[in-house]
Amino acid sequence: MIPILGSNDDGVSRVESLNLDELAPGTVHLLRVHLGQDGLGRAIRAPVMVARGRREGPTVGLTAAVHGNELNGIPVIHRIMDRIDPRTLKGTVVGVVAMNVPGLTLRQRRFADGVDLNHVFPGKPRGTPAEVYVHNFVQRVLPGLDSLIDLHTASFGRVNSLYIRADMLNPVAARMARLQRPEIIVHNPPADPTLRGTAAAMNVPAITVEIGNPHRFHGDYIRRTVQGVWAVLADQGMVPGRKARQDLPQAILCRRSYWLRTDGGGLLDVKPKVAQMVDKGEVLALQRDEFGRTRFAYEAPEHGVVIGRSVDPVAPMGTRFVHLGVPAEPGEFAVADGSGD
Repeated sequence: MIPILGSNDDGVSRVESLNLDELAPGTVHLLRVHLGQDGLGRAIRAPVMVARGRREGPTVGLTAAVHGNELNGIPVIHRIMDRIDPRTLKGTVVGVVAMNVPGLTLRQRRFADGVDLNHVFPGKPRGTPAEVYVHNFVQRVLPGLDSLIDLHTASFGRVNSLYIRADMLNPVAARMARLQRPEIIVHNPPADPTLRGTAAAMNVPAITVEIGNPHRFHGDYIRRTVQGVWAVLADQGMVPGRKARQDLPQAILCRRSYWLRTDGGGLLDVKPKVAQMVDKGEVLALQRDEFGRTRFAYEAPEHGVVIGRSVDPVAPMGTRFVHLGVPAEPGEFAVADGSGD
């Protein structure tokens, strides 16, 4: 093996917090931001890339791996930063390559203490390890952002379409969502203890982009997400724009969504694919016992679109098996973002 760099820290600055005003314009900065300490007192530092333009403009944040096994956002940030020319960039792009560092290194969804970080925002200065870590992230990284794109994937044992959760009554969030050109958009006001909810409470419009599947790099969805993020940056005049792809179908806009759960345990066979439309009464899944006898047949309770689905055949009682989106009526979320429905 021939090393490209002398060490992982070559050209990387260690900082206690992200202070954009201290970073020189016209370059891409590689940082490790201190967010906590492990059980031996060693610093836990999140890798952050900052493209600082020479000209004033908006500051857009990108976050990946809030869940440690959700990896697709990492190459999205890498590719965006590779494409940006900071000499001509107008504004700043902040890319948090891996927010949940312990979860990623442990190859698990949750934080080191077993807590889902996206359920404890904005954290606490004196709380559990996860709450303190999240608090430090909110205080040290989020200030200064004008908007946020939070990059996720499906959870273990499930697969997702390329879809977005956003407050479609917020013109800025709605426009960012549509510019992504996903398969599905779900209206989802961020009144919850998530990163997106905390950003919104700080008056930072934010969207959540679900990029396919966990524990892998999902190539096609990564490419489409890079194009979508670039479209958001171009729309704000930060980078040169490109004509939107015309071969992509219009996103299905949903007024709400919910998960269907199994009524009992058994071996599960989910029928529809992600992004597939289903009719009320259509059989979505069969569940069999250990002898192959059908125990349950699950039907769609209403017309909708499959946003995500289970791929794990072993399904105890209460297992989520289909994430069903309920399509919006035409014009239901028409907002003054210049894009229409």
